[in-house]
Amino acid sequence: MSAAEKQEALIAALREMRSVIVAYSGGADSAYLAWAAKQALGDEAIAITADSASLPESHKHDAIEFARTHGIRHELIETREFDNPEYSRNDRNRCFHCKDELFTRLEELARDRAIAHVIYGVNVDDLGDYRPGQRAAKLHQVKAPLVEAGLTKAEIRELSKNAGLETWDRPASACLSSRIPYGTPVTIQNVKTVERGEEAIKALGFRQFRVRFHGEVVRIEIAPEELDRAMSVEMAQKFTAIFKPLGFHYVTLDLEGYRQGSLNASLALPVLQ
Repeated sequence: MSAAEKQEALIAALREMRSVIVAYSGGADSAYLAWAAKQALGDEAIAITADSASLPESHKHDAIEFARTHGIRHELIETREFDNPEYSRNDRNRCFHCKDELFTRLEELARDRAIAHVIYGVNVDDLGDYRPGQRAAKLHQVKAPLVEAGLTKAEIRELSKNAGLETWDRPASACLSSRIPYGTPVTIQNVKTVERGEEAIKALGFRQFRVRFHGEVVRIEIAPEELDRAMSVEMAQKFTAIFKPLGFHYVTLDLEGYRQGSLNASLALPVLQ
């Protein structure tokens, strides 16, 4: 099937659901799904964003603006994953506990409002990575229409561009807690430190990057195509001026550059004695 045919199948499947809540972070995938649900169901589709410390304020603003621009019903709900010690201790199941909290809240909302389904924006390419949140989705019977339509990330970007959605080329994003290595407790303080650092790097004009929090060390990942610009004495001084005031003793640039899920690599390593 072509991407256009997959989109037709997606919208037809959404129409058959009658009413949906879309778990909506404002990233390229969830924005496209919220738009498609709007096309299929009109106001019977509601996009819901988790108002959490792990969502950057700029991303929340973007999510609100996208929904307003495209006439999508949108609400924010508070989630309290940071109150859960199983989440805060940040073991390999952190993402499960986050999504379990979100989907529990959305499940309750759907039941209270007699909404037929909760859906989320996982795509075919996401199925290969380590993503405990998908287990939470199965537990709560949250549907994945993009997967069922066979849509890849590239196809979602293509279709979003064709539909005039400004999110079509939005860089990949993930919650701020994903910047903290497994085993290091996740706190509101350290995710907000990461957020301040990332907003400052964005202000320097970089597009795809991550700030990885390693206690007194910060590890900056910049997309390979932007790495040349990052590797200069002038930029090193700017990075230092950003991160030393945030409390880091050492400021480092990762020579491999940005890669999605880089902290998951440690899960496959043997335990050092």
